[in-house]
Amino acid sequence: MIYVIRHGQTDLNKDGRLQGRLGLPLNEYGIKQAECLKDKFKNIKFDFVFSSPQERAIQTAEIATGTKAIIDTRLDVFDLGEADRLKKDEVKMVGVVPDSSVYKGVEEIHSYIKRVFYFMDELKVEFAKRELNILLSGHKCTTGCIGAYFEGMPQDGNILRLSSDNGEYKAYDFNRMHDINL
Repeated sequence: MIYVIRHGQTDLNKDGRLQGRLGLPLNEYGIKQAECLKDKFKNIKFDFVFSSPQERAIQTAEIATGTKAIIDTRLDVFDLGEADRLKKDEVKMVGVVPDSSVYKGVEEIHSYIKRVFYFMDELKVEFAKRELNILLSGHKCTTGCIGAYFEGMPQDGNILRLSSDNGEYKAYDFNRMHDINL
């Protein structure tokens, strides 16, 4: 099984700000959320624990599993560029991402999705035929993208609707996947 967790709360989440690569570590409530995940996972032995390189994702993975996470940059948060840390309701958006004509450095959404899907394809090739429990720790965008990998891309392309809330998880099985068309 693949367990996909979204990091616990940070002060930027609490303040309603966009949080990308300039994100913060978990706040006290976020640590409690990760500890709640640990209780939910107490009967699961994780064979592999992978995380985004962001501190909040690493903290959540390691608290939830008691295992040192393997960092993989392909699980990194979507790069918000100059929109990072701005109030969500003040950012000019194009769909679900900041408008790259207004904010420099915003990652291209299709490149982001391909990056995460490439990671998932590698996991599938290496581990799908084995009975393993793998935890992946990431962000709203990461958990939504992985959801799209397993459930199929939403008609409107909004992968965020497949995301978990802070400190929550979803479980998937490589043997029960939709066909993906990018």
